[in-house]
Amino acid sequence: MPGLYAYDCDLMKMPDKPRSWRRIMEEKSDVIISASTDDKVAELVKKFNERYLHWDEVRYRDVPVDHEVLWALMKLSRRNSARRIPFKEWTFHYNITSDVMRTMHILDSGAGGTIEAPILGLRTAKDMERYIVSSLMEEAIASSQIEGAVTTTKVAKDMLKTQRRPRNVSEQMILNSYVAMKRIKELRSEELTIDLIKELHRIITQDTLQHKEYEGQFRKDNETVVGNPFESDKIYHRPPDHGRIEKYLQEVCDFANGSGGDFIHPLIKAITIHFMIGFIHPFVDGNGRLARTLLYWYALKSDYWLFEYMAISRVIKGSRRKYGMAYLYTETDDNDLTYFLSYNFRCMEKALQDVRAYILRKQEEQRDALRIAEELPGISARQAEILKYVMKSGRPVPIKEIATMFDVVYQTARTDLLGLVEIGRLDMFKDKRRLLFVERASAENV
Repeated sequence: MPGLYAYDCDLMKMPDKPRSWRRIMEEKSDVIISASTDDKVAELVKKFNERYLHWDEVRYRDVPVDHEVLWALMKLSRRNSARRIPFKEWTFHYNITSDVMRTMHILDSGAGGTIEAPILGLRTAKDMERYIVSSLMEEAIASSQIEGAVTTTKVAKDMLKTQRRPRNVSEQMILNSYVAMKRIKELRSEELTIDLIKELHRIITQDTLQHKEYEGQFRKDNETVVGNPFESDKIYHRPPDHGRIEKYLQEVCDFANGSGGDFIHPLIKAITIHFMIGFIHPFVDGNGRLARTLLYWYALKSDYWLFEYMAISRVIKGSRRKYGMAYLYTETDDNDLTYFLSYNFRCMEKALQDVRAYILRKQEEQRDALRIAEELPGISARQAEILKYVMKSGRPVPIKEIATMFDVVYQTARTDLLGLVEIGRLDMFKDKRRLLFVERASAENV
C-alpha cells in the first residue's frame, strides 16, 4: 500500500473494523425495524452516507440511537445502491455520492475532451508542451517525496531543469518518476499489459533498490508488508500471496482494457487501478509511484488531456495521513472503494483548481513577454519569455535548463541566450565548462 511510511506511521491508527452489519441486523432486528421508521434516524443515515463516514468515525458520535443500529441502516442503504467490481476472489464495490458526482462533472467538463491551445490563451502546441514539462516535474517530485525521497522541491526541480546527474537515491527516485511520467505520454494509446507494468516499474526504480535484480520483477515471497518500521507487530496491510501476483495483475489489465459489461466512469477506473496496485503490492518497492503513474496513464488514455498539467501527488503529499486512511477504510469495510474514490476525487479537484491558477499565471507571463518583445525590437517572442525566465529565477541559468524548459534543442537555446547578451539584457560567464547567464545588473527593469 503506497503512502504509509515512518514519518506518517506515528499518526496512523488502525481504524476499528465494524462487526458484520448482517449479524447486527440478526441480533437487533426489532430495534432496527423501529429505528428505520424514525425520521431523525433516517436523516442521520442520509447525512452520514453522503459524507461517507466509516464506522470508526460513526461510533464516537452523539446519536439518538444505538451506534451499531445506525451503522447497520447505513450499510443497508449503501449496499442497495452499490455497484460491484469483481477481482478474482474479492468483490469490491462503490457508491457515487453527490460530492463525487459533482467532481466528476467538473473534471469531465474541465479536463476532458479535445481542446486547442488558443482556447487556453497559449499561442501554440509548443507553448502547451513547455508548460506540461513543469507540471510533470511537480508530479514526479511530489510522488517520490510521498514515498520517502528526502530533498526540497526547489533542489529537485533545479536538478531536472539543468539535467544534472542525481547525487543520491532520493534524487534518482525523482528523476526516475519524471522519466516514467514522460513515458506514459508515449503509451497513452497502448493497452495495459503485465510487460508494460514491469517496464514502468523498471523505470521508476532504476538504481534505487538495494538489489538491482528487483527492478521490474515481482516480489518472490510474502515478507513484504506495509506497517510501522518502529513497531514490527503493527501491520497495516498484508499483500496477497506472491505466487498469484501475475494472475491478479492480469485481472487488473483486463479491467483496464475491457470495454464490455457495465459502464464504469473512466476516472473511477483510473482510481481503482491505482488502488489495486497498492492492494496487490506486486513489487518489493515502488508500488506507490507505479500506482499513481498508472492513474495518470489511464486518465490520459481516456482523453483527460488536462491531467498532463495536474500535479495530483502534490495534493496527496499535503494530506498523506488521509491518503493512508482511505486505503485502510476501504479494507476494513468490506472492500468498499468509495472511501478511496472520494479522497482521490477531492485531490483531483484541488489539482484542477491549482492548474487553472497556474495557466492564468502563465498567460500573464506571456503578456509580459509580448510587451518585452515589443519594447526590444529584434528579439523573438521566445527570447522575450527566456529573458523573463532568467530574470525571475534570480540566479545563473545554464543553457541546458533553457533547452529543457522551452523544449528546444541545445543550439537553439544557446543562440537565443547569446542574442540577449548581444543586446545587453543578459551577462554571460563560464563556470568550469558551463556557460551561465544572468540578468545584466545595469539593465533597466522590464
